[in-house]
Amino acid sequence: MTSPTSTPSQLQQLKKLTTVVADTGDFERMEEYQPQDATTNPSLILKAAQQANYQALVHQVKSAHPGMKPVELVDYILVAFGLEILKIIPGRVSTEVDARLSFDTEATIQKARHLISLYESHGIDRNRILIKLAGTWEGIQAAKVLEAEGIHCNMTLLFSLVQAAACGAVHATLISPFVGRITDWHKTKLGSNWSDAIHGGANDPGVTSVKRIFHYYKHFGIATEIMGASFRNTNQILELAGCDLLTISPELLGDLQKSTAVVEKKLDASQAASALASEQISPLKLDESSFRLQLNNDAMATEKLAEGIRNFCIDTDKLELIISE
Repeated sequence: MTSPTSTPSQLQQLKKLTTVVADTGDFERMEEYQPQDATTNPSLILKAAQQANYQALVHQVKSAHPGMKPVELVDYILVAFGLEILKIIPGRVSTEVDARLSFDTEATIQKARHLISLYESHGIDRNRILIKLAGTWEGIQAAKVLEAEGIHCNMTLLFSLVQAAACGAVHATLISPFVGRITDWHKTKLGSNWSDAIHGGANDPGVTSVKRIFHYYKHFGIATEIMGASFRNTNQILELAGCDLLTISPELLGDLQKSTAVVEKKLDASQAASALASEQISPLKLDESSFRLQLNNDAMATEKLAEGIRNFCIDTDKLELIISE
């Protein structure tokens, strides 16, 4: 712990500007950083489930449901990790719906209700759970139904303003724009022409994407929370200080805790109107055909959304294999 007279760490400074969220399934590591909320996804749970210190938890779930198929057991594993995380954090945990349902609205709704029922069977209030859904048209329509039922949604795999605007239109509780993955795409596209001096910092493509969404939301009075996600370095995090929430890996939380450099507020809702005027953003058309066309015309968002869903599907398959063994 830092004494009252010592210089506060960047993590302490950031917490005064932004709600800090731990992005991990490794709940034993998050305690020292004292985050408000925590997020998980199939890849993070797969990573944690393969660690020796979590084998007992996986076996405990299997023993409690003898004969249950791995495809069904996955939900119980996800919730088991979520329950442990909720013992550590004061806020909410995000639990993801099977990515293989990303293009099936009704199946997504049923899966979300099932996950909530599992948490509630352990006495957890649904207000402490965020159900993660892919930012597809089908996922967004599922969120519309679920939010009306008091099931709060975290819209993930979000790479574009049109996805963000559509999520806001259905009153999703929270969106998770993927900063690092946006930057990855642009770095690959530019290849040897990429320059950290030119394309990094405030000009980082992932950072500017979240800023644009932030300005759009605040200007048009959209209540949906914005949580920057998928960071590659602390510079990306610090450029978004002032965002509603930021979900950060334990490794980067550690880096922020070690540094005492000054953290400045970079996003301010009061400046959204002037920022929008300079960017010339007007309300987007959000019917299904308009949404699909705008998303289709954004090569980066289309490719990263498809890739993200594919990878989560692969890791869910791997998690089922581990459970079956």
